[in-house]
Amino acid sequence: MAAQRARQSEVKRKTKETDIALSFALDGTGQVQCASGVPFMDHMLTLFAVHGFFDLAIRASGDTEVDAHHTVEDLGICLGQALKNALRDFGGIRRYGFCALPMDETLVRVTLDCSNRPYLHYGVAFLEQKVGEFDTQLAKEFLRALAQHGGLTIHVEMAHGENTHHILEAIFKALGRALDEATTIDPRAQGPVSSKGSL
Repeated sequence: MAAQRARQSEVKRKTKETDIALSFALDGTGQVQCASGVPFMDHMLTLFAVHGFFDLAIRASGDTEVDAHHTVEDLGICLGQALKNALRDFGGIRRYGFCALPMDETLVRVTLDCSNRPYLHYGVAFLEQKVGEFDTQLAKEFLRALAQHGGLTIHVEMAHGENTHHILEAIFKALGRALDEATTIDPRAQGPVSSKGSL
């Protein structure tokens, strides 16, 4: 049996607003080096990678003197592109993933489909607009960009929660675990898991 190709990718994106270099490996051990210029996103992406057992390295700079919006959105774009490159034709994987994750008083559910049909449902209401200096609305912008450029259908739902930091942590941990499940190789799968034969 031929050895499986490494499921990893590197993406670089440079605009007038951001400069990002990102490397991503699906079959990792949770090794993370994040320096995005947005410390809270570094924390969230570290949780995502550790709990999904992905290897992730990011070096980024952006116009954070304006705000973190462009950097956070472009991080989602780059991670989505890297994921799609690593998955190639979406063949051989389980395709669907789910995680219900508790974080103290918070319970969040993330359900996703590596469908090549981008869609984000974001059923989360935050109690606070800011966590430190981080605008909590940017979590949705990141996930929207990830879904769009990664070819993912993502449903995020908060069953309950009070602490905004806990809610965000639960989202990114659950995202990592659901994506890990969805991208796990299924030896029974002959190409993409679809009655159409392709995604």
